[in-house]
Amino acid sequence: MNHRLIARLDIKGPDLVKGIHLEGLRALGSPRAFARHYYEAGIDELFYQDIVASLYQRHSLHDVIRATVADTFIPLTVGGGLRSIDDIRAVLRAGADKVALNTAAVANPDLVRQASRVFGSSTIVVAIEAIRQPDGRYLASTDCGREMTNREVVAWAWEVEALGAGEILLTSVDREGTGQGFDVALTAAVSQAVSIPVIAHGGAGSAAHVAEVLTAGHADAVAVASVLHYSALPTLGAAARGAVTGNQEFLDQGAKHSRFSGHTVASIKSSLRERGIPCRPMAVTV
Repeated sequence: MNHRLIARLDIKGPDLVKGIHLEGLRALGSPRAFARHYYEAGIDELFYQDIVASLYQRHSLHDVIRATVADTFIPLTVGGGLRSIDDIRAVLRAGADKVALNTAAVANPDLVRQASRVFGSSTIVVAIEAIRQPDGRYLASTDCGREMTNREVVAWAWEVEALGAGEILLTSVDREGTGQGFDVALTAAVSQAVSIPVIAHGGAGSAAHVAEVLTAGHADAVAVASVLHYSALPTLGAAARGAVTGNQEFLDQGAKHSRFSGHTVASIKSSLRERGIPCRPMAVTV
């Protein structure tokens, strides 16, 4: 089995943003420019998340989706603010290949069942944002970690698989954006509990972290953000700017982040192969 490397792009308004623990968002540039860059670099899939959509009860990525699919030709998953079959249909018509549900799935689990029947299980990803509790349990959260639920993560993973979800995007909110590595124990617990693919997200700071969560964590795929974004910024330069709001001084200084510098799609995939971990070959782009 070839493991997938997925670029996650969190979006707020017109901007690609990045934070830590899904908070403290910093605008980095045009999501379309980053998406095109990763596509040309050989990324396997793209994941767009409207990171404030559920908070404001709206979804506004349709224009970004259309622009992205016009010049990238790899699977695109879109999440954030999708609350109904009609919302899902609209995003798919805009060009998305899959959708990710979290807040709406927790509020109405039957939406997962309905959506998988209407659009097929392979189209439906359930995003689980896990937060470790003082007693060692992991509970699912919604609204990018802002709201806690009483759903234990492994039990919730079992449930969404039974409802028809085709994949699980598992985020460790505690590790997200830190570059300190994935929560391997959490990932392994969910991966071994379900038979559908599990995408690990939250904590990547190096190729070694990616390798660890694929092997010891038994993940099927990995979604990464900071580890690619901060290395891509100097390469993209002015092309990344787009309609970026704020943080101009940070961007003018080169937007360097020493913890994440030097990592690319090619370097991560090369490192995986050197470790004997199968991953998809670099795509040939035109």
